[in-house]
Amino acid sequence: MSDTRLYRAVASGIGDLIQQGTYPPGSRLPSERALADVFEVSRVTVREALVALQTLGRVNIRTGSGIYVSDSTATQSLQMPGASAFELTQARLLFESEAVALAAPRISDEALERLQSLLLHIQESESDEEADLADRDFHLAIATATENGVVRRVVESLWQMRLEQEGIKEVYRAVCSHDTAERASEHGEILDALRARDAAAARIAMRKHFRRLIESMLEFSEERVLEEVKKTVEETRARYLEGAT
Repeated sequence: MSDTRLYRAVASGIGDLIQQGTYPPGSRLPSERALADVFEVSRVTVREALVALQTLGRVNIRTGSGIYVSDSTATQSLQMPGASAFELTQARLLFESEAVALAAPRISDEALERLQSLLLHIQESESDEEADLADRDFHLAIATATENGVVRRVVESLWQMRLEQEGIKEVYRAVCSHDTAERASEHGEILDALRARDAAAARIAMRKHFRRLIESMLEFSEERVLEEVKKTVEETRARYLEGAT
């Protein structure tokens, strides 16, 4: 199993234990060493899993004290009937462009290292699902770096729609399965701006990423409409020419 899959499997396992009530809200998790023994992995893998859970708001890592389950760990699925992939992406463009600008001057070196690791995961993922999850963690890590809990929660909710709402998920899947190189390049530009602590450049890089995504969605929608028109014409031709031969 790849390192990416391994730490995600551990994060999922810890998340399941939290959800089942083994570790209730406010409780302290076992040490990294103990968790490594439970899941039969290295402490490095456990640490990656815990950082991912912190990014998602499931746990709080308190230096010198330990890892604690967040007081509110129930993540509600955000469903908005009728919302389109275009509406969601426009909202993400507006919100995340300002979020990354807010994060730029205050982001820590540790957070930048985390983003670099996630960028490598995006580039090296063996499946669209893995790339999507690394992409999500990249954006949530930026939201966390704003040091604003409301910003992080909103970005998390937008990503829930992106990954869980069927109509939206379908469009993103069709578009993102062909844009791995572009996605990695754009995330690299965002990371470069964050390294420079340049809020304006970070905002521009994030907006560029979402504008390209919207353009790709428009192209996909146009192709789908043309396919439907072609199918209708072929069915009509077959119906009316059936007795003419």
